[in-house]
Amino acid sequence: MRVSFSLRAALAPMLGVLLAVVALPTRAEDGTTVFSDTSRIVAIGGSITEIVYALGEEGRLVARDSTSNYPEAAAKLPDVGYMRALSPEGVLSVNPTGILALQGSGPKEAVDVLKKSRVPYIEVPDHFNHEGILEKIRVVGKTLGVDAKAEKLAAETDAKLTAAEKQTASIKDRKRVLFVLSTQGGKILAAGSGTAADGIIKLAGAVNAVEGFSGYKPMTDEAIVSAKPDFILTMKGGGPPISEDELFANPAIASTPAGTNRKMISMWGGYLLGFGPRTAEAIHDLAVSLYGNQVTD
Repeated sequence: MRVSFSLRAALAPMLGVLLAVVALPTRAEDGTTVFSDTSRIVAIGGSITEIVYALGEEGRLVARDSTSNYPEAAAKLPDVGYMRALSPEGVLSVNPTGILALQGSGPKEAVDVLKKSRVPYIEVPDHFNHEGILEKIRVVGKTLGVDAKAEKLAAETDAKLTAAEKQTASIKDRKRVLFVLSTQGGKILAAGSGTAADGIIKLAGAVNAVEGFSGYKPMTDEAIVSAKPDFILTMKGGGPPISEDELFANPAIASTPAGTNRKMISMWGGYLLGFGPRTAEAIHDLAVSLYGNQVTD
C-alpha cells in the first residue's frame, strides 16, 4: 500500500519519537552524555555544523538549522529553521537519532518539547573565548564518538588561535570598538559584555566601547557619545544590512571618533561571531581592519 506524501509528512514526527526509543543517549566513561546512534544527526547552530564538517563526519547529518550556511555543502541539507525559533515538528520530521544543539537554541518551549520527545538532545556549551572554542570541538567530537579526531582538530585550532592573538600583543594603543547589531527605528542596538561580539573584539586586541551592561541592548545618544568608539563594527547576513550612510547619519554616531573618520567594519556574521574552526582567521581579518600593518605575523 502506498502512503501519500501528506500522510507521511504528518506521521514523520511520530516516527522520529518511535525511533528514539531505541536510540537513547548513553554515558561516556567520564560521565558525559553521548549518542548511542549517530547515523541521523540534526545540527543546530552554525559552528556546530562547521565542526562536524571539519571532523569529516558530515555523512551523519540529516538536517541543519538556517544559521548553518558554511561550508557551502551544508546548504544542501534540509533546513529545520532558525536556531532561536525552532519548531519541534520541523526538527523531528527528518527522523533524527540525535539532536546536537548549540547553547541558546530556542525558544525554551520548543527545546523542552524536543527534550521530552526522547530523541537524544545534547546541548553544546557556547563560550565566547579561546577555550570555549576548544571545548565546543571536544564536546561535538565526543558525542559523535570521534574523540581522537576532535583532539586533533582542537590542537590545530588552539595553535591557530594562539598565533592570531599574538599578532596584536605588542600594540599599545588599543582601539575602542562599538558593535552595532541594528539601527532599526533610529535606535542603536549594541553589544555589551558576555556576547560573541564582545569576545571577538577582545580576541582581536581591541576594547569593547560599551561598558555597564551585558547582552544586546539599545543605547541612548549620551551613552554612544560617552563610549567614544574609534570603529563601528557590524555584521552582514542575519538581518537588514546597515549602510555607512545610514549609520553615520545618526547624530550620536557622527559625533564620535568613528563617525568623524567614517570608520566602519562589516563582516559576515557566521564568520565573525561563530566561534568555531574559522575564528582564528576572523580574528586576523578584524585585527588587520583595526590596526593595518601594526599586525605582526
